[in-house]
Amino acid sequence: MGDFLLKATGFNGEVRAYTIQSTDTVEEARVRQDTWATASAALGRTITISTMLGSMLKGEDKLTVKVEGDGPIGAIIADANATGEVRGYVTNPHVDFESNQMGKLDVRRAVGTEGTLSIVKDVGMRNHFTGQVPIVSGEISEDFTYYLANSEQVPSAVGAGVLVNPDHSILAAGGFIVQMMPGASEDTITMIEDNIAAMPPISQLIQEGKTPEELLEILLGKDNFKIHEQVPVQFSCPCSKERLETAIQSLGNDEIDAMITEDHGATASCHFCNEEYKFTIDELRALKTKE
Repeated sequence: MGDFLLKATGFNGEVRAYTIQSTDTVEEARVRQDTWATASAALGRTITISTMLGSMLKGEDKLTVKVEGDGPIGAIIADANATGEVRGYVTNPHVDFESNQMGKLDVRRAVGTEGTLSIVKDVGMRNHFTGQVPIVSGEISEDFTYYLANSEQVPSAVGAGVLVNPDHSILAAGGFIVQMMPGASEDTITMIEDNIAAMPPISQLIQEGKTPEELLEILLGKDNFKIHEQVPVQFSCPCSKERLETAIQSLGNDEIDAMITEDHGATASCHFCNEEYKFTIDELRALKTKE
């Protein structure tokens, strides 16, 4: 079975929870972006959490996440929708450091501790919903926790982890989001806080073969939740040569003429999937608008 996420509620609706296995998805992003280990961890955590946030949307709604810190990795961008499709990239993929004091990949150093986390939601209306908060740790999960509590006023616990093999391939990736609904009791809140504090790192649990359902059992307790939906998860990019044709056409005839006379054609690539598209002189001429 490939990657997937689960949507669940717990404690008679007091809690909403999402768990995800994203190993294959993060690996495809790594291959397409050629990320080194620490960059893979930062991008993988962002993609994992963005996928769960996207699953909270409906229909054709989608969102864009941007983590922009002052670290050497630069901006991390991820797009996700309601059907489990996600894509993402980092500005500087070749970033890696020695492990931090806890023996983990030093994501904080790569991302930086000063900057912003922003989310733009396209829900099919004229104006998009935009939320932005300062980065609070650079560890990604804590930053999303802060975002949900402060920008969307939903008390949440967010966790995501990525384990990387010595050859830089992805060994394991996954995550969770647990949200308290209005009226959640103190007993429920305390129980979940204790469960999260006692659980091993999420990437370790995925590596051990724990499924998203077993993650729910660890987070909420075996008999305390109900699964409502299972959603397949995959890296997906809707880019195409036709879309790039539209983009080139929007540059105007003078710019297209420059591509023809100076470059004798054009090559464009997608930031997200790194697919490359070539345009011949004849193809560029056909894109010129009639004056």
